[in-house]
Amino acid sequence: MNAFYLYGRYISISLKSQMQYKVSFLLQVLGQFLGTVMEFFGIWALFTRFNSIGTWHLPEVGLFYGIVNISFACADALGRGFDAFSRIIKSGDFDRLLLRPRTTVLQLLGTEFTLKRIGRFLQGLFIAGWSLTTLHIPLTLNTLWLLGASFIGSIALFVGIIIVQATLTFWTIESLEVMNILTYGGVETAQYPLSIYSKWFQRFFTFVIPLGCVSYFPLVAVLGKDISVPLWFCYLSPMAGIIFLFIALKLWKRGEKYYCSTGS
Repeated sequence: MNAFYLYGRYISISLKSQMQYKVSFLLQVLGQFLGTVMEFFGIWALFTRFNSIGTWHLPEVGLFYGIVNISFACADALGRGFDAFSRIIKSGDFDRLLLRPRTTVLQLLGTEFTLKRIGRFLQGLFIAGWSLTTLHIPLTLNTLWLLGASFIGSIALFVGIIIVQATLTFWTIESLEVMNILTYGGVETAQYPLSIYSKWFQRFFTFVIPLGCVSYFPLVAVLGKDISVPLWFCYLSPMAGIIFLFIALKLWKRGEKYYCSTGS
């Protein structure tokens, strides 16, 4: 409980610092919102031209788009400390984190809560709401479970990927930009149903990076589409995101053992 209280204090301080320049903050939120609006405009233009992708129509794809964007917005806001970890390594500031009587994970999570990501969050929430309304999907207990599990599992998965990227910095010093293929590239991938991709791609994002488990399978169950897995699997598959996060934290602990400071 003391750790949760401390994390709450971290977040409070971060929010106060970001609200010192309110006009700048509002412009950043607006920029995030309009940027993601343009992304969805591209998807809308695609469906305007071709009407559908296989058996998938715009409102159905909109649900995938909305859920993955609100999830990534939360993960990106929470994981900012890990995202900028290469700078902390190069400056030697990680030494100070090691000397404090709290875990480095807690301290890095509390480095910054990037509130401007609320722009992406609100835009994704609007699209998800529009999709559910257009498709006339009632918010039953089952639907709320699937949507909530997908949301939480996706946040855990994206935070886990960010932590893995930071962990590699213990060996590489510089952050590996190739990992953005799994973060921002993962968001782009999950905006569409996994079934439209080739088989090897589907397997990679199901068994290696469980993006399909946290996004595709539960949302397909919400839409009532026929899939090749049992229905009960759709309810439990988002747990793969939490398992991935747990593995990422274990890798982080191992990576800390190889830290040698800056030598300065």
